[in-house]
Amino acid sequence: MVMDTIRQRVAGRSLTPGAKVPSVRSLASTLKVSVSTVVEAYDRLVAEGAILSRPGSGFYVANQAAPFTLAEVVPKLDRAVDPFWVSRQSLESNDDNLKPGCGWLPPSWLPEDAIRRALRTQSRADGASLADYGSPLGLPALRQLIARRMAERGIEASPDQIMLTESGTQAIDLLCRFLLEPGDTVLVDDPCYFNFHAILRAHRAKIVGVPYTPSGPDVQAFAQTVAEHRPRLYITNSGVHNPTGAILSPVIAHRLLKVADQFDLTIIEDDIFADFEHAPAPRLAAFDGLDRVLHIGSFSKTLSASARCGFVAARPQWLDGLTDLKIATSFGGGRMTAELVLHVLSDGTYRKHLESTRNRLSQAMSQVSAKLRNLGVTPWIEPQAGMFLWCQLPEGIDAANLARAALERKIVMAPGNAFSLSQSATNFMRFNVSQTIDARVFDALRELLNEQAT
Repeated sequence: MVMDTIRQRVAGRSLTPGAKVPSVRSLASTLKVSVSTVVEAYDRLVAEGAILSRPGSGFYVANQAAPFTLAEVVPKLDRAVDPFWVSRQSLESNDDNLKPGCGWLPPSWLPEDAIRRALRTQSRADGASLADYGSPLGLPALRQLIARRMAERGIEASPDQIMLTESGTQAIDLLCRFLLEPGDTVLVDDPCYFNFHAILRAHRAKIVGVPYTPSGPDVQAFAQTVAEHRPRLYITNSGVHNPTGAILSPVIAHRLLKVADQFDLTIIEDDIFADFEHAPAPRLAAFDGLDRVLHIGSFSKTLSASARCGFVAARPQWLDGLTDLKIATSFGGGRMTAELVLHVLSDGTYRKHLESTRNRLSQAMSQVSAKLRNLGVTPWIEPQAGMFLWCQLPEGIDAANLARAALERKIVMAPGNAFSLSQSATNFMRFNVSQTIDARVFDALRELLNEQAT
């Protein structure tokens, strides 16, 4: 236990190379173990080269860090709430498995015919389009189309302020590489999309959370946390929040930006669910004018997760640095995928597909919400758009235990603490309504809840 505690602190960057390790007596008191136990653990860590002993001074983290392992960043006491657990189970499970916990639409909900038409068109393209690298910023025609689509949500950006990426995830990764140094503090919502945690730990950032409300982050807690921790970045969803489905209010947006301006805080606004909205919600990037807000998007949720394409919109003076970083990490852009996405988005049927998808999601939201309530599972809010329901389970039911039991029945669920930095969502579960409408999910959930309650 002592050795694991020190390893986790080193991996999580709360103890950086050269930092002094807690004294033997101090750690023994904290962990409620004997002094001799800590002495033996420290001796083993010294033998491994993880820490150094300086006679008369104490123990220090060795400068030569061991290879970084993301799985070691969080305790292994409960893999069900590990940030990778839901992703691994959703991505690695068979197509026959039920996936109410995954974060995407069923393939049958996506515009297959439009993609096939685009592929046929793409097959007749010239050799350069099929085989050559794309420009680092990405296909100009697609960036121009993205700029027009952003303008519909009140965000003014020229095509030259937009850089295409392989996905929304890659966009966040590039921005973290661009803006963060190891040990920098980053603010996230609690709860938030669990992969934010994973990306930030990969960049060895210190993560702090702020409670999320149905209108956005708790403003008072946000201001206090920013003043106390002075984070370099804040990462959030403003349109359709993951996992809660909440939408940022204009009042909260203005107050957040005021705090950000006061403390020189940069904001990454992840907007990958924008096309699910019936009406555009407030956007931080629209109010801010892309001054200290970086806006990212993706087509993985509404078009295809196989055709990986996302984008980032940023202030002009940052684009050169981001472009150099993209060249260093992935060289040219994915030209073929970008042209495929452009073909689909230019197809007149795509907007009809979006309208149909929004209506299907609204119907599924209503049906799933009602059926969950009948099982004693209570939605936190009734979302106005999107695919997610953030729900509280019946009293005494642990979401992680429920998810493990469901997996034995080939059902992938998303327990609340996977999304919560403070681990305060033990009794919550995220449901994807498009993947939950299958009657087998409710039959299994009813049985599982009864088993867990006894």
